[in-house]
Amino acid sequence: MSYNLNGNAPFENEKMAEHEFESLLSAARPTYSIPKEAFVSYRVKRGLREADGTGVTAGVTRIGNAHGYVINEGEKTPAEGVLEYRGYNICDIVNGFTKDGRFGFEECAYLLLFGHLPTEDELYGFTDLLADCRQLPPRFTEDILLKAPSRSIMNKLQTAVLALYSYDDNPDDTSLDNMLRQSIELLARLPVIAAQSYAVYRNAFFNKSLNLHNPRHTLSTAENFLRILRSDKSYTEEEAHLLDLCLVLHAEHGGGNCSTFASRVLSSSGTDTYSAISASIGALKGPRHGGANLKVQEMFDCIKGNVKDTKNEDELTSFLYQILKGEANDRSGLIYGMGHAIYTVSDPRAVMLKNAARSLAYEKGYGDDFELLESIERITPGLFRAFKGTDREICANVDMYSGLVYRMLGIPVEMYTPLFTVARSAGWCAHRMEEYITAKKIIRPGYKCIAKGQKYTPILDRN
Repeated sequence: MSYNLNGNAPFENEKMAEHEFESLLSAARPTYSIPKEAFVSYRVKRGLREADGTGVTAGVTRIGNAHGYVINEGEKTPAEGVLEYRGYNICDIVNGFTKDGRFGFEECAYLLLFGHLPTEDELYGFTDLLADCRQLPPRFTEDILLKAPSRSIMNKLQTAVLALYSYDDNPDDTSLDNMLRQSIELLARLPVIAAQSYAVYRNAFFNKSLNLHNPRHTLSTAENFLRILRSDKSYTEEEAHLLDLCLVLHAEHGGGNCSTFASRVLSSSGTDTYSAISASIGALKGPRHGGANLKVQEMFDCIKGNVKDTKNEDELTSFLYQILKGEANDRSGLIYGMGHAIYTVSDPRAVMLKNAARSLAYEKGYGDDFELLESIERITPGLFRAFKGTDREICANVDMYSGLVYRMLGIPVEMYTPLFTVARSAGWCAHRMEEYITAKKIIRPGYKCIAKGQKYTPILDRN
């Protein structure tokens, strides 16, 4: 039997035997080992973070700001979380369009791309432009989505975005007007690509009926997504507005988060828009970033399956302690949905999403689940400080409640991170253009090589 790189399935060419691969694997393991002390001795800022966990300043931006602490006389002091889009507090933006009964994602996308809040006429013109751009290129669905289904919708989004390059008559032009045109088209098309990719996925891997719906010109991004995703094309106004809020809260989060930084890194090289945004999608796919909402749901289901009475605080605390010790759930020692690289006292996105979801949770029969999340949010900070022997402040992050919201909306787990992609593409595109136009220098951090010099040995003399 021959094995692939996972050691559990045959190679297609049947040429590598199991013992040969194990030998190669044994040789490779030490090659990918770096002693921990090397990071200290060379003063490496792992993850581009300072010793106190704050991010290394790598650039400046006018687009977004996430604030969760204050540096006071060299010490990091926890503070209430604040998220701003182009200087506007996200709470004020949400309260504004919610009060008017409007959908807000298009308004936030306009703000991020153009730098100011739109007038009524500007917003109408922008939403009309997005509607005009939603239709995918001719035969794109057939040739790109249907012919190469993927078990990962995120992977399909990446390949689809790269494929759009081939349908663009002017893909490499990096003038502002062309990048704006490409950004608007991506914002319009990603929800359609994501929803149709899921329909293809269900058909290809689960033999479900293939329902491919087209977008409606008069509908918002949130409404169109629900309409295309659901086989019966139905949704309620409350569902659409809650999904719209999710899109707004995920649209931007500063230039330092992994996926946005990926967009800026590629843009600094002068590459095209499709390559830069595809890289961001690849970064967001990771479970340490956008994929964290799936981890929250997996942990949530594990807790419900192992704690007999989730309303018994002692029993729940005991199981959360097992998770922290690495003895339960995925044994990572992480309570997913708790803690954030920036936010300390509170994550404003989690606060708003929690408040918006409360009534729908009880209405749809998810009241107990909602209360379980609240209990995890309440218990974890004290348990974490006692276990770690630290005074660090931690709070629930947006992933704590977004998964439950998606579950209440009937959105399949495979679409949690793709929805994040649909929203964050607004921020990615804005950061791409800002990086390319203003920084004008390729991003190239240093890496210290600790490999010792070796004398070349002819192949017949090697042991």
